[in-house]
Amino acid sequence: MRAAVIGAGIGGLCTAVGLQRAGAEVTIYERAAELKPVGSGLSIFANGLTALESLGLGDAFRAITSTQAGRLRGGQRRPDGGWLATIPSNAVTELRIVHRAELHRILLEALEPGTLRLGVEVLEVSPDGAELRTADGSERFDLVVAADGIRSRVRSSWPGDPGIHYSGYSTWRGVTEQPVDLGGEAGETWGHGERFGLAPLADGRIYWFAVATMPAGSTIDDEYAEVVRRFGSWHHPIPELIRGTAPETVFRLDINDLAGPAPTFRRGRCVLLGDAAHAMTPDLGQGGGQAMEDAATLVALLGRISAEPTPSPGDLDTALAEYDRLRRSRTQPIARRARTVGAVAHTRGRLGVTARNALMRLTPASATARQLAAIQSWRPPAAV
Repeated sequence: MRAAVIGAGIGGLCTAVGLQRAGAEVTIYERAAELKPVGSGLSIFANGLTALESLGLGDAFRAITSTQAGRLRGGQRRPDGGWLATIPSNAVTELRIVHRAELHRILLEALEPGTLRLGVEVLEVSPDGAELRTADGSERFDLVVAADGIRSRVRSSWPGDPGIHYSGYSTWRGVTEQPVDLGGEAGETWGHGERFGLAPLADGRIYWFAVATMPAGSTIDDEYAEVVRRFGSWHHPIPELIRGTAPETVFRLDINDLAGPAPTFRRGRCVLLGDAAHAMTPDLGQGGGQAMEDAATLVALLGRISAEPTPSPGDLDTALAEYDRLRRSRTQPIARRARTVGAVAHTRGRLGVTARNALMRLTPASATARQLAAIQSWRPPAAV
């Protein structure tokens, strides 16, 4: 089977590796002339690890991560350090925090030489999903995987594209230059329309993010100074983490998700994957994990079809239809829940924050554990 993957992000690379190992001939089209992974961390829970295992990437991933984050006391705190809610210790035992650059490295190393074509932008995919066009011409494939991100050109050309929705908040991200002792505690701190989260990387450095409600496209002259102004007086070790990060490495991104559920993840022989299909806010830490699940699901459903020089159209159609059904039913409720969590976290006003904090303190830890278990207990399907 000849397969094209549009986009060399996490989901696209995982898909390409899995399809190649299943016997497919794969080409990745990436419009960037050079890959420059964002310098930040990524949370991968048990379901993401299961997906990587299914793709044959589990050992390589474990080699660059640890379960340290899952052993720390986590949950939500107030800016003065008082705990609002804690996550049960056995609910996130497989949680791993990975630097995006390291994850990209192991995925690229797992590809066969010549798979990746940099600086090539896909301009269009035919309505039957089997032909893509670039500036150099057109080419046909048995399968086209559109993993071209939240602003997917492929998705935007389909009927019913929901478009993009701004969450109302923007996020700074940074990684400390040196290891920092967290004293056995991690998680997030929730204030009035502001949040700060932190988690350890395998080498002891700390990945952190700072979130604030603001208009979309806000311009800030000095991003690092703004982080200091907003969060520099919050509880230990937040000020130390900010001071321990090189100012020039701190960057900010507006947080967007899809404005609504995409009506389909499949059009002919083309499927949407990752953020192109179900971009969600990072409030459940599931963006990367769901892209990994997408890749593992697609590879599993195709099964032996991947190794066939000319796959049966009927078999391919059945597998892609099942991918569409399974992944929409799995990802879209998670995306809705993530948006809800973000809205609650960014409650503003004294009365609203007081009510939110009281609700968090009253929520049983067992309920939190059940919700986390429901997300993490995923398994790849059998081949169609």
